[in-house]
Amino acid sequence: MLRPRLPLLLLLPLTACPADESGDDSSSGPATTVEGTSATTDAPTSTTDAPTGEPPTTTTDAATTTDPATTDLTTTATTDATTTGDPLGPPTVILPRAGLEPEELALLVNDQDPQAMAVAAYYLDKRQLPPGNVITLSFPPADTLSVADFTSLKAQIDAAASPQIQAFAIAWTNPHKVECQSLVSALALGADKKFCSTQGNPCSETAPSGLYDHATLAPFTDLGIRPAMHLAGVTADDVFKLIDRGVAADSTHPTGVGYFVRTTDEARSVRWPDQQATQSSWDFDGGLDLQYIDNSGGGGLDYLENKPDVLFYLTGLADVPQIATNTYLPGAVADHLTSYGGQIPQSGQMSIVRWLEAGATGSYGTAFEPCNYPGKFSVASVLLPHYFRGETLIEAYWKSVAWPGEGVFVGEPLARPWRGAVITWEDPKLIIATYQLIPGVTYQLESGDSADGPWTTLASDLQIPQSKRTEITINDATAAFYRVSAKP
Repeated sequence: MLRPRLPLLLLLPLTACPADESGDDSSSGPATTVEGTSATTDAPTSTTDAPTGEPPTTTTDAATTTDPATTDLTTTATTDATTTGDPLGPPTVILPRAGLEPEELALLVNDQDPQAMAVAAYYLDKRQLPPGNVITLSFPPADTLSVADFTSLKAQIDAAASPQIQAFAIAWTNPHKVECQSLVSALALGADKKFCSTQGNPCSETAPSGLYDHATLAPFTDLGIRPAMHLAGVTADDVFKLIDRGVAADSTHPTGVGYFVRTTDEARSVRWPDQQATQSSWDFDGGLDLQYIDNSGGGGLDYLENKPDVLFYLTGLADVPQIATNTYLPGAVADHLTSYGGQIPQSGQMSIVRWLEAGATGSYGTAFEPCNYPGKFSVASVLLPHYFRGETLIEAYWKSVAWPGEGVFVGEPLARPWRGAVITWEDPKLIIATYQLIPGVTYQLESGDSADGPWTTLASDLQIPQSKRTEITINDATAAFYRVSAKP
């Protein structure tokens, strides 16, 4: 069991109480296999790939073809382009399902909140959600809902949400609390005090979500959980800019830098062991560019400034200076471990909404005194792999927090920087480059004349040892369709 944690509200130097080994929240769950459901991606026209080195290559002969094709697994840098497949031109490529689609997201809006109505209309247009996915409620806006009021609203939401809805986007900034619990956790997990710290003693554990580091790509279907995220901002224009960044992030396969900053604030820097280990684990050719900055002894800065390429920024301070001097890539995630960052849009400490205003696409913080349990905040070693292999922001972020009952997620839920594949067509050679393959999972490559098959196996033992860009080359691509799927 974790020992009692220190409140984070105090601004004086504190001594954090570490978890014992049985309560280490930074550990990842068991390896799992991607479901066999697949999604079709458009086949881009030829692109120019800029190799970053000479990565190892695995070659598999496709003995079932007259002119054997080969599949090469390599890692290179690339850019993205898009067109459609055609039997007489670039083939269509079908990849494994990797994340939620717009039709699986319901948009919650309050017709008594003018900003929420404007945000909902904008989001509906930009993300092309089905109109039937908009769930309109009507209640007086406030910071907090009572459990009774929430229960009434939740009944309306459940009645309106069809079974294919897997997650919620919330068009309003407030309310963001349901008594002692965050609204997003109440929507996902139900209103229950087991997700709150013990009343009168905030330094206590809370119940886990069941979604932490889970392989599911259909959380409601598989677990009965619909994760939720606020499209938050002080003004509607702020939220419009956030939405635009989320849309702009899709399929960009960014090459920015992830920063983990251990500060002189010892109590708020308790995530540093996981962050240091995460940086080391991605330190390979083709891995994410991560920097672990240790300023625990002072002598340097507790913050970043004037960085041009921020992809991740995870730190621990009550208030993080100079965040607006940095440039955040579309899809960037930034958060700071402190007590009340999750109070939105304003807080006695720095609200997570400040990250969105600075240019981040997603953030997270707690709205109640959590004490510095790492499990109540995002875990880098879980967040990065899920996001990197093509899951949406809402999926990856939710899966990175073990105990989210007091936490508030804000951002553009459907942002997917590593979505899909980059297809290079050099007739008759087809190159499929994707980040979506999962280390330890065996995949097969098949060809067919239609999206419904029948399928001919070209390779059945495709694997990667680490999360990286995977390149599959078919030298004689004469079929109209090619499919990559997890092997049963």
